[in-house]
Amino acid sequence: MEYCFGVDIGGTTIKIGLFSQKNRFLEKWEIPTKKGKDPKPVINDIAEAIEECLKRNKLKKEEVMGIGMAAPGPVTEDGLLRGAVNIGWGDVLLGEEARKIIGISPVLIGNDARLAALGEYTFGAGKDEGSLLMITLGTGVGGGVVFDGKILTGKTGTAGEIGHMTMNPFETRSCNCGKKGCLEQYASATGMVRVAKEFLKKSNEPSTLRRLDTITSKHLWDEAKKGDKMALNIAEYVSRLLGIAIANACYIVDPEMVVIGGGVSQAGQFLLDMVQGAYAENVFPHCRDKKFALAKLRNDAGIYGGVALVLQRDELVNKHKQTMKKMLNR
Repeated sequence: MEYCFGVDIGGTTIKIGLFSQKNRFLEKWEIPTKKGKDPKPVINDIAEAIEECLKRNKLKKEEVMGIGMAAPGPVTEDGLLRGAVNIGWGDVLLGEEARKIIGISPVLIGNDARLAALGEYTFGAGKDEGSLLMITLGTGVGGGVVFDGKILTGKTGTAGEIGHMTMNPFETRSCNCGKKGCLEQYASATGMVRVAKEFLKKSNEPSTLRRLDTITSKHLWDEAKKGDKMALNIAEYVSRLLGIAIANACYIVDPEMVVIGGGVSQAGQFLLDMVQGAYAENVFPHCRDKKFALAKLRNDAGIYGGVALVLQRDELVNKHKQTMKKMLNR
């Protein structure tokens, strides 16, 4: 068995990749995500897509060592998905349900941001490091911590949820999680737009942002790069919050590297430098030289992480078999 699948379930699309141990990714594609309370229609669509892929590549299910699946919600060590708000699911043993429907075993489950971190650690920006903290800046703010190849999960599956650190205890608006003042309310793509609108409303200072019918996070960072003073002020404010949140997280886990990914990270080195600078201003002196990098795998980090999860398990199983063989031959 030398093939495996990586699956990344998103709120809009599901990314799927076929991986060969010898040739890495053979192909990858996307299918739409069906929203609803029942996860079975989504699992059925994944099963159908995998069946079609196996036929295209003239492969049998017996040749597949497993499926690694990234899910948009907290996942416990035993594979329980603790709800997926953006899709509409409640608690579900997703791996077990998927194994029954798809007919491939095992199906290993992880939180999408945590698996993105594992993907970057194994194949991307952190592949030469011993540990990393990854922050994903997209519609929300996700996070993941990897030490010695293992994802830090925690008892309830929420370890690494940096996006829901409280950054403003006086915030009156609620986050999607139900709390108030979360980092996600300011540093996600949608949060940055909200902050930009508030800055523009409180000031009469001229800005190219005022000429736009609709402001996006990309507009904000593009104009900041061009030197627009208002856009720079907003970018600095958001970066400061990110820097403080990363500093606080590093006091607890102290990784060798910080990786920033997600759609907003396409602002590139300009964003990275601002966040790293804000981090350095808000952390102990001996922690200031921590490595910062942009994610390399972009939107494929989740499927790479799913593949890494399967490869890790396969390696552990093989080690166990070798150990048992040595014991029996004594």
